[in-house]
Amino acid sequence: MTEEPDTANTVSPEGAMPEQPGPDQGSAEAEKPLTPEEMDQFECRSCGYRYEPTKGDDQADIPRGVAFADLPSNWRCPVCGAPKPRFSNVGPLGAPSGFKENLNFGLGVNALTPGQKNILIFGALALGFLFFLSLYGLN
Repeated sequence: MTEEPDTANTVSPEGAMPEQPGPDQGSAEAEKPLTPEEMDQFECRSCGYRYEPTKGDDQADIPRGVAFADLPSNWRCPVCGAPKPRFSNVGPLGAPSGFKENLNFGLGVNALTPGQKNILIFGALALGFLFFLSLYGLN
């Protein structure tokens, strides 16, 4: 008669016990603070200035990593002096534009960042141009 090994208390090859996620770990992961790269940028509707959390604001001594919502209430646009309510959320830097629920529609182009879309568009134009130039080689 063969005995089956007890796999519940086995040690992994690295020597550590397998880690079971606890009830607290899921909520702690969801509540971790955002990095400045993940924070939304805000654009002044009057002059087009963008507040970027990755840079902060040197004129008002706002350090790098401060979210727009955490700015003082008396903070104003460093270019035109517009108050905080004159700013609109433009999302994180390099993120795909549009609503998150619409990113899966179409041929997958909606999920591309603006830089990737530029490469796709101008690359296709250059390829088309080369194709038409190659027609001169036909006799």
